[in-house]
Amino acid sequence: MRRLPVYLLLDTSGSMYGEPIEAVKNGVQTLISTLRSDPYALETAYISILTFNTTAQQVTPLTELAAFQQPDIQASGCTALGGVLSLLAQKVDEEVSRTTAEAKGDWRPLVFIMTDGAPTDDLNAGLAEFKKRKYGMVVACAAGQGASTDTLKQITENVVQLDTTDSATIKAFFKWVSASISTSSKSVEDTGAEATTMSELPPPPPEVNIVV
Repeated sequence: MRRLPVYLLLDTSGSMYGEPIEAVKNGVQTLISTLRSDPYALETAYISILTFNTTAQQVTPLTELAAFQQPDIQASGCTALGGVLSLLAQKVDEEVSRTTAEAKGDWRPLVFIMTDGAPTDDLNAGLAEFKKRKYGMVVACAAGQGASTDTLKQITENVVQLDTTDSATIKAFFKWVSASISTSSKSVEDTGAEATTMSELPPPPPEVNIVV
């Protein structure tokens, strides 16, 4: 079976403390329960969560939806965005099976990155590793006014911005992410076509602004 790997890279730095991090936890929970009720996603989508603060860590390895356990996410420290990109590259190598002459591998991963600030480590080193791997689609989200959309544009063309990091806005973002995963799962199951541009995803809600 060809899996659709989905990697969520979530900023858990100190500035996310309080309402934003609680909203992220709720967002992840809602995302999983929404996807569990979607037969396509249940069949193909596998979710991994990487968090980054002073360092980057994988808190949930690539897991099928049925077995997913909510990780404990706490906010503190800096913003190792470069570090999480390096870690993602490493995990994609370890967890995503490649297509060979004998067998079809997994679909190319979907990656959603959410950050509320500027990187505090060397972004370029992580970016170089990240760019060496193949992804289906990468969407980066600048949450609130502290995150630079220009920095995120270095990672991917597909950048969205949230005006605030309050719970309603973050909830709307996660809802859109789950709809995007559902659409992608259906697309690969029905037509064998991977989503590669924003236009193939559901239109984002008013809280989620596409940065052009």
